[in-house]
Amino acid sequence: MLAAIGGMIANAGPVSAQDKRIAIDGSSTVFPAMEAIAEEYQKANKGIKVTVGISGTGGGFKKFCRAETDISNGSRPILKAEMEECKKAGVEFYELPLAFDALTVAVSPKNTTLECITVAQLKKMWEPAAQGKVTKWKDVEEKWPDQPLKLYGAGADSGTFDYFTEAIVGKAKASRGDYTASEDDNVLVQGIENDPNSLGYIPYAYYEPHQKKMKALGVDWGKGAGCVKPSLEAVIAGKYNPLARPLFFYVSKKSAEKPEVKNFVDFALTKGPDLVREVKYLPLPDAAYKMGLERFKTGKLGTGFGGVPEVGLPVEEILKKTPVL
Repeated sequence: MLAAIGGMIANAGPVSAQDKRIAIDGSSTVFPAMEAIAEEYQKANKGIKVTVGISGTGGGFKKFCRAETDISNGSRPILKAEMEECKKAGVEFYELPLAFDALTVAVSPKNTTLECITVAQLKKMWEPAAQGKVTKWKDVEEKWPDQPLKLYGAGADSGTFDYFTEAIVGKAKASRGDYTASEDDNVLVQGIENDPNSLGYIPYAYYEPHQKKMKALGVDWGKGAGCVKPSLEAVIAGKYNPLARPLFFYVSKKSAEKPEVKNFVDFALTKGPDLVREVKYLPLPDAAYKMGLERFKTGKLGTGFGGVPEVGLPVEEILKKTPVL
């Protein structure tokens, strides 16, 4: 496996003069899917080295907008401030779809109290006003245990942090700060598994291999759908709201002029869906990949969001929008 974990390249041998390298960084959520695509691409293209790093979505965009990477993985769209940094550095980009995720709220399997949680209860736990005040389970609901509430969640540079706070609290980055935070989802997985009083949020692909050691809660978002457990089927049916989200990768226009990067993008959008499925993410509809490939081949630069993320918007609607830089 060739990967960069936390910015350090693992198992990377010396690069010879004829070797070509594609540098990818960003979201830990997108990492399993992009790593699988990178490994298969390298098998089919000897002499091309693809490194995939984990700096979080925000950290990845910082590198991308400094032209340090060719591709940046995002578990939320690029923001206005990041677009401005890219513009200052002359970095233009394509925004391309990769997969869906069912962002999962999980607790210790020793938790026998909860099977379902409402968005209102999650907000009461995670909103900024909860810091130092909502410290026990019973502070959320009187009938819940008089035990410490131990929270685990994404770090501030993570796109997952931005998406979760937007979906649950109502404003991106609005969160209490007194919780165990990490841009590395594996750290959060270990915390949730090992702490009987835990509650955390993690990407579905990190929950699925560990489902015997943690318990996913159903989420009730108060729209009459009732309590819905995270699953790929629920995402397809449009029932797992507001925590179903599209995942993206961003490609530098300058990098895309290199044949190895152009071919990698084509590979990711044509062969990627099967590899996405293997790592337990949900492939997007075929039409979304075709639209993304057309956007790339016809040179449509920019983002369909305009720097302002929207929760719960179907990816096809995003791709139909005129991208802007």
